This record gives sequence, structure tokens and C-alpha cells, in this order.
Amino acid sequence: MKKVKLFLVVVIMLTGTIIQAQDFSIKSPDNNIVVTINSNEKLTYSVTFKGQIIIDQSTMGFEFRDEPQMTGNFEVTDQKTQNINEKWIPVVKSKHAEIINSYNELHLYLKEKLDPMRQMELIVRAYNDGAAFQYKLFRAARPGERHITKELTTFNIPVDPKAWIVEYGKYSTSNEAEFFEHPLSYLTEKSIAGMPLLMEYDDKCWVAITEAKIDNYAAFYIGTNGTKNHLTTKLVPLPGEPETGVKVRFDDEVYTPWRVIMIGETPGTLIESEIIQNLNDPCAIKDPSWIKPGMSAWDHWWSGEVKMEMPVIKQYIDLASEMGWPYMLVDWQWYGKFNSPESDITQWAPQINMPDIIEYAGLKNVKIIIWLYSSDVNRNGAYKKAFPMYHMWGVAGIKIDFMDRDDQEMVNWYREIIKCAAENQLLVDFHGAYKPDGIIRTWPNIITREGVMGNEYYKFSNRMSPEHNVKLAFTRMLAGQMDYTPGGFLNVTKEQFKQQTPAIVWNTRAAELSKFVVYESPLTVVCDHPDNILGKAGSDFLKIVPTVWDDIKFIGGYPGEYVAIAKRKDENWFVGVMNNSIGRRIEVKLDFLPAGNYMIEMWADTGKSDKEPADIKKSEKSIKSGETIKITLAKNGGFVAVIKPK
Repeated sequence: MKKVKLFLVVVIMLTGTIIQAQDFSIKSPDNNIVVTINSNEKLTYSVTFKGQIIIDQSTMGFEFRDEPQMTGNFEVTDQKTQNINEKWIPVVKSKHAEIINSYNELHLYLKEKLDPMRQMELIVRAYNDGAAFQYKLFRAARPGERHITKELTTFNIPVDPKAWIVEYGKYSTSNEAEFFEHPLSYLTEKSIAGMPLLMEYDDKCWVAITEAKIDNYAAFYIGTNGTKNHLTTKLVPLPGEPETGVKVRFDDEVYTPWRVIMIGETPGTLIESEIIQNLNDPCAIKDPSWIKPGMSAWDHWWSGEVKMEMPVIKQYIDLASEMGWPYMLVDWQWYGKFNSPESDITQWAPQINMPDIIEYAGLKNVKIIIWLYSSDVNRNGAYKKAFPMYHMWGVAGIKIDFMDRDDQEMVNWYREIIKCAAENQLLVDFHGAYKPDGIIRTWPNIITREGVMGNEYYKFSNRMSPEHNVKLAFTRMLAGQMDYTPGGFLNVTKEQFKQQTPAIVWNTRAAELSKFVVYESPLTVVCDHPDNILGKAGSDFLKIVPTVWDDIKFIGGYPGEYVAIAKRKDENWFVGVMNNSIGRRIEVKLDFLPAGNYMIEMWADTGKSDKEPADIKKSEKSIKSGETIKITLAKNGGFVAVIKPK
């Protein structure tokens, strides 16, 4: 990752004196967002947007085992401010070819006025599209570990906004559930709600809470402290600890993750935002040129079970080759017995031959990604032997499954795995995973992850719906990459849908294509069987749609209703529109195009698509920048287009 331009860095530091003022404020570069820290009897913060209170005065601090609370009565021994305005080039271009990182920062150095006179630092940043803060904690007087039992960060929401809430009900979770629309007051002290938490304050103010750069710390979920809309930071307990027990252990300096408040006049500001990546460190891989995004065929979804047989695997390799996709994912059972002490992730099952698979794929310009069960990876440090071996075989990446945790130990395990994979030039796709936190900036080989209720749920659940699919773009996707595994080409109506083998999908073919534009996943795993894709209507779009992008523009939509997004790759713009279960007509103004003449190629619902969801119409015409195109969306429908300059 290369920093391409540094416009301005201003640092102001006051040293050697105790700061008397107890209110400290930092503004975003455009002055619209203001974060105020108050360090009187209690340490608190508040956030405003264009004068509107977004977060009212909210508490900060920690509870520890065998230590007093650390909540206030601090003196500010030092403060530092800096103004950063830079651009950097991401290795994996999820949304932008260049990312602007522009913020103002306040760094406070705090020390308790009374015994035990512990120190803490608070770093606050204000961006044009949000605010974030993190704490830095230090060693105790006595050598050994300190134990955090509770983080006291709260989010005091002054109104009762509409919110899109995903309730997991427990801390051990794969983060796979629906976001439901509720008033924020729906949350209680018993809630264990996931993030991002999206809120609509009014028609000119949208807010989402999440976190960034989780490292050597527990992830958090959201509940309340018993007071309506006083949201709390519910850290995940360490394994074996009760909810009131230890969440984080540390014996040296530790930084908390960034607590992130995304803010914009429209939900599109949040969708386009790069604040999560900006809060992470630059790329740690010296030469990341081996990291190649792209599409992958996948041998698991269509049948309801894996057919771990050489002819089937080669059929999927042939699919990837025919479609021009760079990868094929060989899923579970390739090494036979899994999640067992007898499992050996360095030996392939007797009915297949991994060297032959890799050689065959290579002749077809396809690389192989392999699935692994997390316990088999970790047992006896198996990955330390296996990952170099995979690199020697020519494997391109690994998909690791069934972690279903985000406590401090698991967070650190993710980083160990990602680093070892990078050392052996392996892409990583985590399933049974927690939400993204922007780590892709630092370790771009973690190219996607699940943590989403995606297409696999059509196999064994009645919970999937077009409304859910639309909401994902406004909620889960704000955190970053999601391996939804789109591409189900057996499209049916709601009335026709049932759980069956082969799996079927309750939306139109055009809606299924829209997922490839709307959803963010630099490694996009395509779920369906070769026979259901090759030569079928819409498959030509899957040959040309990219998985990484140079720019993104939110066109319109509302959570649960519809979403329309345009993304640019080189000079070509791709448009994706996804609808809920109510048919509608929308207009898309092409004002995101530079001035000029263009040809637009479209794949759209037809008059039959309500009853025959696989029916799709392809057409093209000449257009000009600034024109408006009218789109008729079937119920459960969609639309995609590619726009090329003439």
C-alpha cells in the first residue's frame, strides 16, 4: 500500500503542564461534526452533526477485577491535536482506487488525581462522514495482568430513532441473522445486538455505530443500561467467563478498538464511506502483488451436500475457466474426516488427488482455494505445517469455517492465521466469522469473510427474503466485505419457494445479478451448479462484472425497500438495483457519468418476471451523461447495467 499524496499535517502539542480546561472539542474538516470531551468528575463525550445532537453526554471508562473503576476525576497532563489530509492506494480496491483520509484528531493524556493515579490516553478523530475514538491503557503498578470486566463506553441517543437491529441473543455467534426495523427503544439491558447498528434520526441524518481495528481486545455488542436509548458496550467475555466476568486480559499497553459513529445526510454517505479502513494501519505485507481479487466457482451450495469426487471438481474448474473466473473453491471433505482429532489437513481424501486437481486447474488458468474447519487448523498448531505446504502445492487461498466467536482470544487467533497465511501467499476467507473491522487495509489477503445471512440460508431456512437482501446493503455491508455467495440461478416466486435440493432462490434473475454489483466482496464466490449457469440468461453478465472497483455512487433507496448503486471500473460504470417484494418504477439519473456519449447494456425484469422470475430481458441503447433512465422492477426484482463510453 503506497501513500500517494500528503496534503497537510499539523501537530500542536502542549507539554510539561497540567491543562486546566475540562472541555475539549474537535471538529471535522468541514466543521459539520463536533466531538466534545468533558473531563470533570466523570469522563464523558458528546457528538453533534450540523448543530443536531447525535450522541448526548455519554460516559466513558472501565471496570477492572481487583481495581477501582476508572471513570473520571482525571487531570489532563497533555494534549495534542493534528490535522491529516492524505490519499492512499488500497491493495484491494473494495470501493475506491484511491482513498481520502482526512480528519482532525485530539489526543488527551489523562491521569487520575488521586491514588492509584493510573494513566489513560484518549484519541478522538472527527471525519466528514463520522467520528471515532479509542482508549490506550497501561500496565498496573504490580507486574502481571490487568483484567477488564466492563467497558463503560455508552451511546446516549437523545431521541428514539428508527433503527435496524440484529439480535443474536448470545455472544457465541456466526453473525448470521436478519436486521429488523424497530424504534431504538426496542433494545433493553438483555439485548445482545450486533453491528453495524443503523439509525434514521430524520430525513437528513443517518447514523451507524460499529467498531474498527479490533486487535488484542474483545469485540462488542449493544444493549442498554436499563435506561431507554442509553446504549452500552457489551464486550464479549473470555471463554469460560460469565457475562460479569473478565473480557480482556493485558500485561502491557493495549489500545481498544475504535468506537465508530458513521454520520451522513443520506444512507448513501455511509455506504460510500471509507472510515472503517481509514482507522486501520497501512499494509503490513511488503510485496502484496500476489493478492488477486476475482470470482470463484464453488462445489458446495447447489446439491445441499458436497460431491467430493474428481469429475465434479473438474466440472466446477471447467465452469470457472469458461466464465473467465480465476478461482475454484474445493469445500469440506477434501481431507476426509473433519472437526476430529483424526483430521489431517495435509492429506487429501482417498477418492481425490489434490496435485492432479491443482494441475488440471492450472491448465485452465484457474487457481484452487480449499476449505478448512477451524479446529483442524488450530489443533497441535497444524496450520504452521499446512500453510507452507499449501503454498508449495500451488493453493491460492483458504476458507476457514466455524469459529463463531469474537472474544479476545479468537480476535488474536484471526490475526495469527491471517499473518501466517500472508507469509505463505494465501488468501483468507473466514466463515462462521465476526463482522469486518477494516483489517483488509493492513492485511489485504483477508479478502472477504462471511458474517452474513447469505444465499446458503435458502437451502435450509425460510428466513430469506428480498427485504432482507436489500437491508444488507444499508446495514451489514457498512462494516465491509461480505461473502454472501450470490449466483442462485434457479429463481422462483415466494409461493414456489421451498427448502429443497437443488437449492432455489426467491427473487428474479435480474435481482440475483444485482447482488454482484450491490454487495461488496473482492473474492466473490458464485454458488450455483455449472448446468444452471452456463448458457443461461444473465450468465454473460457474470463474465464481465468486476469484484473490485475504482469508485462508488449511491443512487437511491431505503432499507428494506430498494437500493440502487453505481460502481466504476476503469472507464465503465456498472449499475445494480435490488428491489423488495413490491413492484415499483424508479428513475436513475446518470449525473455520475462524465460528460459524453455512452452505450448502456441492460439486463432487466420483464412483464413476466412476477410469475416467471427467471425471465430477463437484455437490451442496449445510446445515452448521454445527465439523462434519466426509467426502470420497472418486478416484485422481488432487480436490474443491472454496464455503461461504456463511445
